[in-house]
Amino acid sequence: MADVMALGFEAASGGLFGIFGTALGRVAGFFERRQTHSQEQARWGHEYKLHELNMQARSQETEMELALVAQSGSWAGLEASIKADAGIGKASQWVVNILRLVRPALTLLLWGITAWIFLRTQNEAIAEAAVFAATAATLWWFGDRAPKPAKAA
Repeated sequence: MADVMALGFEAASGGLFGIFGTALGRVAGFFERRQTHSQEQARWGHEYKLHELNMQARSQETEMELALVAQSGSWAGLEASIKADAGIGKASQWVVNILRLVRPALTLLLWGITAWIFLRTQNEAIAEAAVFAATAATLWWFGDRAPKPAKAA
């Protein structure tokens, strides 16, 4: 009978040990899943930050491309202006002289208007804007008119 009791005790203790092992495995699995979830969250956070950085880089790249397009358009306008000025061709000397006086006459008129605005206005911002516009126009009209140095052969 002792053998049956020992056998029953062994079966019960084995069953309890099996249940305890299963429970221990489940608890360990819970902590393992929690750690895996934590690692996934960290990876997702990293991917999200990487995605944000990529978006910022694309945005900056787009802004730089727009600035380059605007700059090239500005240079194209200057080039067209210079070509139009050079393309007058053969004309009477008095016509060429009048055409060459347009820019200086407009500049004097612009600076006269700027001086009048500066003396008459009470608003400092308007006077500053007029001086800025006159300076920008003068530099645009005459800034690239200096004689080019002769190229060495």
